[in-house]
Amino acid sequence: MISLRQWFLMVLPFALWGTAMAAMAPLVTSGGPLLVACLRLFPAGLALLIAVPLLGRSLFIASGDLVWFFVFTAIDASLFQMFLAKGLVETGAGLGSVLIDSQPLIVALLARTLFGNEINPIGWIGLMLGLVGIICLGSPPELLNHWLLLGESPSIDFLWNHGELWMLAAALAMALGTVLIRFACKESDPVAVTGWHMLIGSIPLLIWHVFDQNWSLIPQWNPYEWGLMAYASLFGSALAYGLFFWFANREEITSFSTLAFLTPVFALATGGLWLGERLAQLQWIGVILVLISVFLVSQRSRLWMPIDSSTNELSEETDL
Repeated sequence: MISLRQWFLMVLPFALWGTAMAAMAPLVTSGGPLLVACLRLFPAGLALLIAVPLLGRSLFIASGDLVWFFVFTAIDASLFQMFLAKGLVETGAGLGSVLIDSQPLIVALLARTLFGNEINPIGWIGLMLGLVGIICLGSPPELLNHWLLLGESPSIDFLWNHGELWMLAAALAMALGTVLIRFACKESDPVAVTGWHMLIGSIPLLIWHVFDQNWSLIPQWNPYEWGLMAYASLFGSALAYGLFFWFANREEITSFSTLAFLTPVFALATGGLWLGERLAQLQWIGVILVLISVFLVSQRSRLWMPIDSSTNELSEETDL
C-alpha cells in the first residue's frame, strides 16, 4: 500500500516538469533551444552530483554499467532535451507537454516486452483513455473537426509546422530513457547515474550552440528570466529527474510512468496562472479522462483481481 507521502513524491516530478515547461517556453525564443537545454541539464547534474556523497551514496558508475550509461545519456539527456527545447520554440508549454506525455503508452509496451510487466484489460482501458485525453487536450481543433465532423482535412504542413514532430520525438526519447535507466543502474546508484548523465549530456548541446551562428553565446536575460532558468534546472530537472529515475528504478514501471499523463494538467494549469490561458470545454474533458486513466492503470491489479477471483469461483462451481 502506497502511503500519502510516497504518492506525493511520485507525483512531484510530473508537477515540476509541467511547471518547468511553462518557465522554459519564453526562454527558448530569446536564448536559443540548445543553450536552454544545456543550461537546464548542466547545473542540475552538478547539483545532483554534489548531493550524492552527502546522501552517503557512491558517485562512481560501475564498469559493467558504462555502455548502457552512455546510451542512456545520449538518448535521455542530449537528444530528449534538444527535441524538447526545439519543440517548445513552436508549440508552447501546454501543447508541448501534452505531446511529450504520450510516452507512457510506449513505456507500457516496452516494459511488457522487456520486463514482463502485466497489462490486464483494466490497464489497457486506462492507457486508451489516457491517449484519448491527451488528444482532447492537445490536438489542433482543425484536426478534431476533420475526425469527428468529417470537416475539411488539414494539410500535412499545418499539422507539423509548429514543432509537433520534435515533441513526439522527445516522447520517444523519454520513453526509451525510462526503460534504459534500469540497464544503466544494475550496479550503480540511480541518483549518481542521473547526475552524470545530465552533466555529460549537456556538453554536446553546448558545443552545438557555440557553433550555431543564429544565436548569441550568452543570452541577454533579465534577472526574472534567469530565475525561470534556475527553476527549470534545479527544480524541473535536478529534483524532478532525481525522483523520477529513483522511482523508475524501483517501482513497477508501467504504473509509475503513467503518472506522466498528469504533466500536461500541471502545464496547462501553470499556463493559466502565469499566462492567462484558459481551458476549452474539450480540454476539460481531456483532463478528466487523464485523471481516470492514471487511476485505472495505477490500480489495475487491484481492480482486476476481484474479477479474476469471481471468474475462478464460477469456474469451480461449474466444474462441481
